[in-house]
Amino acid sequence: MSIFLGGGFLLLTGACAATDGTPGMIGYGLAKAAVHQLIKSLSMKGSGMPENSRVLGILPITLDTPANRNSMPNADFSTWTPLDNLSKEVFSWSTNSSAFPNGALVKVTTTGGKTEYSQ
Repeated sequence: MSIFLGGGFLLLTGACAATDGTPGMIGYGLAKAAVHQLIKSLSMKGSGMPENSRVLGILPITLDTPANRNSMPNADFSTWTPLDNLSKEVFSWSTNSSAFPNGALVKVTTTGGKTEYSQ
């Protein structure tokens, strides 16, 4: 008998940058590519995740956080994803299994203040 209940939702943070080479930040690219692999592996049968669980990954470019604003004060903030926008989407995904399939790597792209989520 499993000690885990069925269902559940796990969201991990990867990065858009790690879908390609990252010559200026190799360690970061390696770490995020490993997260992408973890997401794919955990979403598969036999991974050890409870039955009917969902695993998704978000692949943002830049999240609009105080730390990012402090470290990059001259950046174009209109291309950064607001956390309130992202949190509403994540909540929706956690309650709607049709939003993205299990194991999806969801690219988070903000342009001109408008955020889009795609596979």
